[in-house]
Amino acid sequence: MDPMNRRYFLSSIPLAIAGRQLVMAGQEARAPEVITPRATAGDPVEPKWESALTVTVGPQKADLVGSDNKVIQAAVDYVTRLGGGTVQILPGTYRMRNAVFLQSRVRVVGSGADSVLVKEPSVKTKLSIDSDWYDQEITLEDPKGFEIGDGVVLHTRNPHNGSFDTYKRTLVARSGNRFKVDRLLVENFWIKEGATATTLFALFDGMQVSDVAIENITFDGNKGANDFLNGNYVGCIFLRESNRIRMRGITARNFNGDAISWQVCHDVRVEDCHSHDNAGYGVHPGSGSQRTVVVNNRLERNDIGFFFCWGVRWGLCERNTILDNRRFGVSVGHNDTDNVIRKNEIRRSGEVGVLFRQEDGPTFAPNRNRLEENRIIDSGGEKGVGVKVQGRTRSVEIARNEIRETRQPGERVGVLLGEETADISLSGNTIEGFAQPVVDLRKKR
Repeated sequence: MDPMNRRYFLSSIPLAIAGRQLVMAGQEARAPEVITPRATAGDPVEPKWESALTVTVGPQKADLVGSDNKVIQAAVDYVTRLGGGTVQILPGTYRMRNAVFLQSRVRVVGSGADSVLVKEPSVKTKLSIDSDWYDQEITLEDPKGFEIGDGVVLHTRNPHNGSFDTYKRTLVARSGNRFKVDRLLVENFWIKEGATATTLFALFDGMQVSDVAIENITFDGNKGANDFLNGNYVGCIFLRESNRIRMRGITARNFNGDAISWQVCHDVRVEDCHSHDNAGYGVHPGSGSQRTVVVNNRLERNDIGFFFCWGVRWGLCERNTILDNRRFGVSVGHNDTDNVIRKNEIRRSGEVGVLFRQEDGPTFAPNRNRLEENRIIDSGGEKGVGVKVQGRTRSVEIARNEIRETRQPGERVGVLLGEETADISLSGNTIEGFAQPVVDLRKKR
C-alpha cells in the first residue's frame, strides 16, 4: 500500500469508530437547519410561497367548465403535471360515472354544501364470454347503461379456491358489447363462476398518493340507486397505500357501502366532517393504518360509526359525536393496539356502544387500548351493552367514562367483560341506569 494512502486509511479508523459510537449513542450528526430555503430541483424542502397554482372547475365561469368527474379529473391531472396545487370545485352538482383519481401534492377544495358530487345509478350485468387473467377486455351480456369512461367492478367466484374476486377497472374502448378495460384483469372472469360487471366506484379514489388534502365537499352516494360494495374497495372516499392525507369539512352521505375508508394508509387526519346515512361504516381506518387522527366529526345513522379494521395502531378517535349507528358506535378488533378513544359522545347505538371484538387466536386481540372520558348513552335494545370486551383482549384501560342508560334497566349491562379477557382496568367511571352495571364473566371460570 502507498505510504500516504496507508496513513490516510489508518487515520480514518478512529473517525469511523467515533462516528459509529455517536450513532449508537443517539447523537447522529445532522445537517444545519434550513432557514431560508430556495426552490431546488428535486428538493422537497421549499420556501413558503405566498400563492400557488389554483385551477377552478364548475358548470360555468371556471377555468375548466363542466359538471362531471371528467372535468374534476382534468383539473387534478393538470395541477399534478405542474408539480401540485389546488383544484377548486365551484358550486354545482357534479354527476359521477367514475372516480376522481387523486394525485400527490394536490388539494381539492369545494364550496361545502354547494359543491355536491353525486354517484350515478349503478347497472349490473353478467359476462357473456369468458375472460382470462391476462385479458384486457370483457364482453357484457347486456351492455345497456355502460359507457366508455365508466368505472366498473368485476366480480366472480374463484374457480380454484371458492373465494370471491373483486377488481376495479375503467372502460376505455368499445365495439358493441365488447369493452376494453384500462389494465389486465389479473384473475379469471368465467361465465360458469358467475362473473359480473357493475358500475361501482369510489367518488374520490387514491392509490399510493401522499400529501393530499380534501376539503369542504359534499359526497352523495345515491344509495337507493346503487348496489352495495364494502369499504375494502370503495366509499365516498377510498384510499389505499397512501400517506399524509387530510380531510376536513367533508359531508359523506348515502353511500351503499362505507363513507370514508382507507387501507394501509398512514398519518391520515379526518376533522370536522359529517358522515351519515351510509350502508357501511362512517369512518373506516383500514388494515395496517398507523397514526390515524379522527377529531370533531359527526358520525350518524351508519352501520358502524367508527370501525378500526385490522392492525390499526397508534390512532386517536377524539371529540366525535357518534349517534344512532345501527350496530356499534365504535368497534375495535384484530390487532388494533395502542389506540386512544377519548371524549366522544356515543349515543343510541343499535347493539353496543363500544365493542372490543372477539378475534380468533391469542395474538389477534385489540390490546393496549384506552377508552377514556367518553359519554356512552342508551346502547342497544332490551339486552344492550354500553361497553363490551370480548375474546382474549388484554391491557385495556376503561377510565372516567360516563356510561348511562336513561330508559328502563331491562336486561341491559353497562360493562361486560368476557371470560377470556385479562388485565382490564376500570377506574373512575360513572355507570348508571343498568340492570347490571358491570358483568365480569372472568369470575365464573
